[in-house]
Amino acid sequence: MITKEQILEALGNVEEPDLGKDLVTLNMVKDVAVDGNKVSFTVVLTTPACPMKEMIKTACINAIHIFVSKEAEVEVNMTANVSTNRKDGKSMLPGVKNIIMVASGKGGVGKSTVAANLALALAADGAQVGLLDADIYGPSVPIMFGVRGERPMMQTINGKDVILPMEKYGIKFMSIGLLIDEKQAIIWRGPMATSALRQFVSDVNWGELDYLVIDMPPGTGDIPITLVQTVPVTGAVIVTTPQEVALADAKKGIAMFANPQIKVPIIGLVENMAYFTPAELPNNKYFIFGKEGGKRLADELDIPFLGQIPLVQSIREGGDYGEPAMTGNDPVTKNAFLEFAGNAARSIAMRNANFEATKIVEIIA
Repeated sequence: MITKEQILEALGNVEEPDLGKDLVTLNMVKDVAVDGNKVSFTVVLTTPACPMKEMIKTACINAIHIFVSKEAEVEVNMTANVSTNRKDGKSMLPGVKNIIMVASGKGGVGKSTVAANLALALAADGAQVGLLDADIYGPSVPIMFGVRGERPMMQTINGKDVILPMEKYGIKFMSIGLLIDEKQAIIWRGPMATSALRQFVSDVNWGELDYLVIDMPPGTGDIPITLVQTVPVTGAVIVTTPQEVALADAKKGIAMFANPQIKVPIIGLVENMAYFTPAELPNNKYFIFGKEGGKRLADELDIPFLGQIPLVQSIREGGDYGEPAMTGNDPVTKNAFLEFAGNAARSIAMRNANFEATKIVEIIA
């Protein structure tokens, strides 16, 4: 007769490939049930976007057949509870598990497109996701989500007026572009811009989120420094393109996060516009801006390489028409963003397991 103890002992041989320990030690096995030859249990992953999901499921079934019984009928339920490593007082964004900055050393690399589709791809796998457009001077989220001219609602909670983020395509989002006339130029000095960012963090009711993706302005100025002083940032995703000039600026962005006073972990690097694929030749790749420059940079700096996003006309068109690539029907772009998001979620889970807790940075002038 099969027992629960035998099941757990067998699953002790299944290792979570990223965290380097077995599922039982990591407390990822729940609800073990045995009925004669029928065995069922739940594996709780660290993210619904885990790209190793099917591999882990197969390994569990094989372990039961090898170590318990070849005749066992095994049912493995896969679920997820997104990991977090927040140990701050949670006075800011209390319901947010992971705060992810999407940054670049220079403009023009498609950072906002990458940030928006990363948020959508994480949500497509079942996570609760928010997108904060922190590019105060050049907000693009209203255009990318087709909400130009719309305004968010206000709500009073415990006597305090808060802004409700807008919702579309299964995610919450907020941008300065939703609060001002898009024909107005924002000509604020640094302190006004950083004050606006703090308001987006403190006065927007984001609720419970697994990931808050923050689209940063390009460069290494006031906004990223203000953000790490305001909230405990889980890590940064760096966006580059294959050209040498973009790679040189990406290095500067990475160096900023590695600064001993800031010390924000790098989740990884993604290479946007990595190659051109014509719609009529979906299997062809033309390396217009150079080949695999981002991958070489990631290898050189020993940071995770999260994937390559192709230069496809539908990505640009979708952003212009308010339908991001993840909401379209082009399998090439959707698969690229899903793979990138899966690798990012995996890297976030590894960061939470292996590095010290996220905390608000105190920068001494």
